Amino acid sequence: MTKPTYKNVHNKFKLNGFHFTKDDLCRVAFSYIKEGTEHEKPLGSFILDWFDDKSYLEIKTSGTTGTPKIIRVEKQAMVNSAVATGDFFELKSGDKALNCLSVKYIAGKMMFVRAFILGLDLDSVDPTSAPMNRNENQYDFVAMVPLQVENSLTQLHQIKTLIIGGAKINFGLEKKLIQSKCNAFETYSMTETVTHIAAKRVGEKAFTTLPNVSISQDDRDCLVISAPNLNAKNIITNDVIELVSNNQFIWLGRQDNVINSGGIKLFPEQIEAKLSEKIANRFFVSGIPDEKLGEQLILFIEGNPYEIESSLFDDLDKYEKPKQIKFIPHFAETETGKIKRNEVIASFL
Repeated sequence: MTKPTYKNVHNKFKLNGFHFTKDDLCRVAFSYIKEGTEHEKPLGSFILDWFDDKSYLEIKTSGTTGTPKIIRVEKQAMVNSAVATGDFFELKSGDKALNCLSVKYIAGKMMFVRAFILGLDLDSVDPTSAPMNRNENQYDFVAMVPLQVENSLTQLHQIKTLIIGGAKINFGLEKKLIQSKCNAFETYSMTETVTHIAAKRVGEKAFTTLPNVSISQDDRDCLVISAPNLNAKNIITNDVIELVSNNQFIWLGRQDNVINSGGIKLFPEQIEAKLSEKIANRFFVSGIPDEKLGEQLILFIEGNPYEIESSLFDDLDKYEKPKQIKFIPHFAETETGKIKRNEVIASFL
């Protein structure tokens, strides 16, 4: 079988119900840029960039853990990622897919690359918080962020396979997804790995890597990714993991978020998961300097102060209980709505 390249468009590819060739897409792209809606304009720019003479795209990272930056991603690596996703989720040409993610970022771009390369019948809609609203179509493959999933729970029967990324799935949403019997997967991804390199069925503990991806740990117990089809170099992450095998791992938390309180290592993400069903507002936990403990665990809650019941912490271990609770009127956030923890902490300190 001939290896697909970024210069080709599958003959089964459809966009919003219409067949498009490469030349058709470039013509449509110009009209999107000139007369399109807010979400169509970046789509037009992406299509023209995809079919230009360069072998790479310049893509902006989300800025969740630092300043957003522009990185170069090889188009062929994006094609390879699309093929790996197709193999992992058993997608075939003609399958119906939905893109409801912003094409300004890698996840939205990759939905189009998968459609071009695998020959998907792709619907593209505004990247709203409730993308299935008034949509009665049946889909074989959809990618969403957790907020979109939360707002689409009554329509999940319309989706055969759902992948969820962009943020961690909290316990409450995970329970609802398990009850819904939806074939939903949480993904592990970053811009540098050309979107996801691993996925796990909702309810399972360990992520399994996609084809042609292997993993190991460094001396910090952080994940190291070897994915030669996506990136020529090994990618050293700041994600602390439990290594199950060379293609399976359990994610524990971010190395740069780990709190060392009195010699005990605390992972904020695990504490937050236990609190997720009990706090309605946005929140996170972090450590601030403390003379006695080294770091003191603090719970930050967005919004106006209110009385906290002691039962809130019943599911936490002894050392996981916050020493202080601080209310912040509004959290600093990235363009994609992720909390900028460091900025919030800095403003508090």
